[in-house]
This record gives sequence, structure tokens and C-alpha cells, in this order.
Amino acid sequence: MNPDLSALIAGMGEEMVFGQALARRAGRGFELRHVADRDAAAQSLQSLAVEELRGWAQFAQGGAFRPLKSAPNLRRGWRATAVDGTALGLCLHHLYPGAVADWHAAQAQPPPVTSYREFAKRQTGMYRITAKLNDAAAGAVVRACCHPDSCLKRRLWTVGQLKLDGVAEKSLIPCLEPCAILVELARKAARWEQEAAARPAPTPAERELHRQEAAERLQHPDTDSPESDFDAPNNPRRLRFILENSGGPVTPGVS
Repeated sequence: MNPDLSALIAGMGEEMVFGQALARRAGRGFELRHVADRDAAAQSLQSLAVEELRGWAQFAQGGAFRPLKSAPNLRRGWRATAVDGTALGLCLHHLYPGAVADWHAAQAQPPPVTSYREFAKRQTGMYRITAKLNDAAAGAVVRACCHPDSCLKRRLWTVGQLKLDGVAEKSLIPCLEPCAILVELARKAARWEQEAAARPAPTPAERELHRQEAAERLQHPDTDSPESDFDAPNNPRRLRFILENSGGPVTPGVS
């Protein structure tokens, strides 16, 4: 068993919640299930072999593909048995690839994180523009992209004065640097800022209207289009960005 997994198991006690997976000790092995099924009778849950968890994690409850495995939409209704720690590691890897290694890395003091500014500075090509966002706009991007309704990873990097995520609001799974989805939203935000500079500034009333429309649409977000399709009017991260940045210079339309 590798040291990453050994350290995680050593500190888990009788059970732990890792993302949306609840792992419990069961003799020499472990039982896993969705945390929302904590109190469900075992016979009411579909029994999955360890290797079946990878396929189970590919799709959400309604059948939509899950490109981001840290999204809080893992299907319920299953249980799996891991005969030992090694098997538990395979289960967690199938559900949350690379997360155990990231968790172990995050135990270092200080953890090996890459801040937004460091990450943006090393971007090339069309993503170089992400370095142009000021702290307020970049913070709005982060809050919109990393919202608990979109990702369970606990953000350990920051920009400006934006506070770090806590375990209670996210999960044990750490985020050590900005992801591809975030850098794409940052690119779009920088483009929206450029486009906004060429138009008359919206009035406070127009900003409030945009905010209200975004809030209403967020009640019924588009879960079928790609997560990084920020041209989609009902993309959840786009809508949250409008809400988070409603007082800033970047105000993309909701339509």
C-alpha cells in the first residue's frame, strides 16, 4: 500500500467521508456507499464490484456524462466492498482519480499550491489574457467556478484577499491549483471585459436586471451542455459569475 493511502487510512477512524463517498471499516476491509445513503439498508442498495465504480462515476443520476469527477452529482443507490486498504484505494481512485495523492500532498506545510497569479502568468496563447483580470474580477471567476454546487474540491490556492475553502463547505479533497475549467472561464471573463469597454456602461438598473435574470435562470441550470461552454446562457458558472461580479466592470448578458 502506498504512503498516500496509508496516511489517509491511518487517520480515518471508523469512517470517513471523501467527496460524496462514505467509507466505513468492516472487519479487515471497508464498505463504501454514497454519503446520502448513510442510513439505507444494505439490501436496498445495488452491489458494485470495485472495478465497476469507474463506470458508475461516469454518469449522473439522469444519465448525463460527468466530465468533472469532483462535481457533487455522484449517483446514489450503490454500495461496494473493499477487502483491504489497497482495494479501498482503488475504489477511491475510480470515484475521484488522483484525489488521494493530492490529499497526501496537501498535508505538507506549506502545501504545494499554485496561486491564480502564478498560474495565469505561465499561460500562453489565447490564455495569456487571464493575467489581465484584476483581483476583483478574478475573485468573481473563482467564486463562480469553484462554488460548492459545482465542485467539491477544497481550494487551497487563492487570488487577492479571497479566503480559502474549508472542509465543512467542500470536502477532504484538496485543489492545489486552478483547473482547465477555471482558466477557460477566466479567459471568457477577460474577453467580456474587453467587449464591455467598447459599449456604454450598464446602468445600476440594468445591472440589477441582469442579476435578477441570472438568479432566476440558476434555479434551472443547463446540465446537458459542456461545463466549460460559457457561451451557453444557462451555464451555471456563467450565471454565478454574473451574480458574483454584478458590481464590477464585466457584465455579460444573460441571453
